[in-house]
Amino acid sequence: MGEKALFSPKDAVAETLIRLCETDDRVVVLNADISSCVGLHDFASRFPERICNLGVAEQDLVLTAAGMALAGKIPYAVSYASFLAGRAYDVMRNAVAMPNLPVRFVAVCAGITAEEGAAYQALEDIALMRALPRMTIFVPADFQSTRRLLLNSLSWNGPLYIRLGCIPLPQLYGTDDDGFLAGGGRLLREGKSVTICACGIMVHEAMKAAAVLARQGIEAEVIDCYSIKPLPVMLIQSSLRRTGCCVVAEEHNIIGGLGSAVAEIAATTCPIPIRFVGVEDRFGQSGSPEELQEYYALTHQHIVSAAAQVWPLRRR
Repeated sequence: MGEKALFSPKDAVAETLIRLCETDDRVVVLNADISSCVGLHDFASRFPERICNLGVAEQDLVLTAAGMALAGKIPYAVSYASFLAGRAYDVMRNAVAMPNLPVRFVAVCAGITAEEGAAYQALEDIALMRALPRMTIFVPADFQSTRRLLLNSLSWNGPLYIRLGCIPLPQLYGTDDDGFLAGGGRLLREGKSVTICACGIMVHEAMKAAAVLARQGIEAEVIDCYSIKPLPVMLIQSSLRRTGCCVVAEEHNIIGGLGSAVAEIAATTCPIPIRFVGVEDRFGQSGSPEELQEYYALTHQHIVSAAAQVWPLRRR
């Protein structure tokens, strides 16, 4: 895989699930008529007895996954984020989170990546999952981190929600990068002027913003908060105390997502000024991902603007 190759986090799903099945006989894959979207046809030809298409029926998908988990299997339930988190929330709550079952929810096409419009664009799913006790949440930023999180997921206890976008992106991590675990984060760039916490596609925008800010004399520290719940608390606290201000960037509603989680940490341990770059409490709409990123102010220019606003207010 060359340095300039572009792959979306979603692209890592099929080949990684094949590796998981080769590693552990307990692994099974369920999907809600989404095989073509994530390339599960090769998986089905390799392991036809370990994959099941439940059709467009996310509630049945989650209930079946719960039953398989009770039978000793480790089910990976794959569907669109908007339908998995929205349509099946009640079942996820009662049949999976309450009994703390090891079901891995692979939620694809999250955020603004679906061109079909608001019904397909999950911009509130992190907030829903954060409110569920025992639910772990991951939002990887590239192909390699998605691959590693899925590979490492065999050893995790309890339910997991992994949120994946579909936009092809450059790779932030190499093939040898490991250690992607619950409660983890990655310090991608050191700085002393402002902390930028980001997840998913916004990690790439944060790195671009940091380069622009550096030319303006503002040294930004960039943290890839791929673990939303639990958060990398110590890493974030250390950075906030060092910089004295923060910008949080996410492809999600500014209510209830990564921004809210970081603000909770800051409010209880190190109060500092924070600005939020995200969707301003609105639903999505039809359009290409590039158009919608600009329309909803999810670009590095908007991170630069937020950093410039918060930097003079930093706690010294």
